[in-house]
Amino acid sequence: MQRTYIPYGAYWSTPFVKWQGSFSTLHPLKFAAEVGRQRLDERGIDPGLFDALHLGMTVPALNSFYGAAWLAGLIGAEGISGPTVNQACATSARVMGSAAFEIETGVSDAVLCVTADRTSNGPEMLYPNPTNPGGKPDSENWVWDNFGCDPWAGGAMLDTAENVARREEITTEEQHEVVLMRHQQYEAALEEGFHNRYMVKPVEVKDKRGRVRETVTGDEGVFPTTAEGLAKLKPVQPDGSVTFGGQTYPADGNAGVVLTTKDRAAELSADPSIEVQVLAFGQARAEKGHMPMAPVPAAQRALDAAGLSIDDISAIKTHNPFAVNDIYLARTMGGDLAAMNNYGCSLSGGLPQGPTGMRLVIELIEELTLKGGGYGLFTGCAAGDTAAAVVVRVGEPG
Repeated sequence: MQRTYIPYGAYWSTPFVKWQGSFSTLHPLKFAAEVGRQRLDERGIDPGLFDALHLGMTVPALNSFYGAAWLAGLIGAEGISGPTVNQACATSARVMGSAAFEIETGVSDAVLCVTADRTSNGPEMLYPNPTNPGGKPDSENWVWDNFGCDPWAGGAMLDTAENVARREEITTEEQHEVVLMRHQQYEAALEEGFHNRYMVKPVEVKDKRGRVRETVTGDEGVFPTTAEGLAKLKPVQPDGSVTFGGQTYPADGNAGVVLTTKDRAAELSADPSIEVQVLAFGQARAEKGHMPMAPVPAAQRALDAAGLSIDDISAIKTHNPFAVNDIYLARTMGGDLAAMNNYGCSLSGGLPQGPTGMRLVIELIEELTLKGGGYGLFTGCAAGDTAAAVVVRVGEPG
């Protein structure tokens, strides 16, 4: 990619709140519209400048059939529309990749990317099946049942982590070392106020009458984690290695980012001396039932497309629903486990699916800014043994 840029600071994320928490009753699209419009107003960005809106959303909600078009109207960009993307936890990377392709080909000069999900109170789906006894419909809980069974590979998402751990001989103790490290990185970020660089807070949660019933001032539901506490946990499966501490949890939230051309990015940037360029997108699929392996080939494809190697990368962020993910990536691609996922990751902060990767890309940009620039890699797995990756560059304008 050569034409796609992100205006520095033209992005945001809500706190991530563990499912059934403070965001559990908020409509994900109305919530995302409220936050997005507020953030654009604060930055002085007119919604009318966008040529398209790309929405990433993986859990259906009331009236979400209207997707990006409805969200665009709610944000104040009534004249545009765009796709609604559902690629599980690769949704953010896919949304940014698809928006970048529009800019690269000249279809659009400015695209608003928004990702929003509420895993709380997910829908119970009923599918008519008149051939069942009594015409009873087929049913599924959209969130819970699909966590529990991949219809192609068979087995739950947890099984994919166990399959990789077994093949690579990754122990519970090794996983817990990574979990503790990730929580320490997250705690350090809180102490440094890192999340204040991009996070929308406080967030007032209102009832149907518009009365504030609670105020969210940061991520909610992050587990206090110690080596002693992790050591007490037993694997979830009888012959497994992954404990509840070695995996993340569902959450609610939303995020947004502006993608545009170089000149427009300079105009909209909060600091024109910081240039943020999207260099590449990559995706891949691992063998059946081995989801935590997929981020490696996805990352390699993105790096190849950018003309870079892993040695050129100054910062790495991963979507890691299991500690196994990071261990496999470090073993396979090389690199220091302690050097990746500074300031937080899915493992520590929760997983609202669609917005997960977008927040991590935002954090990647801010980390590179603190480092004085460089190349950054985001990669993360998704349901169906898939993964997607994005490479960015942060530095002075070229």
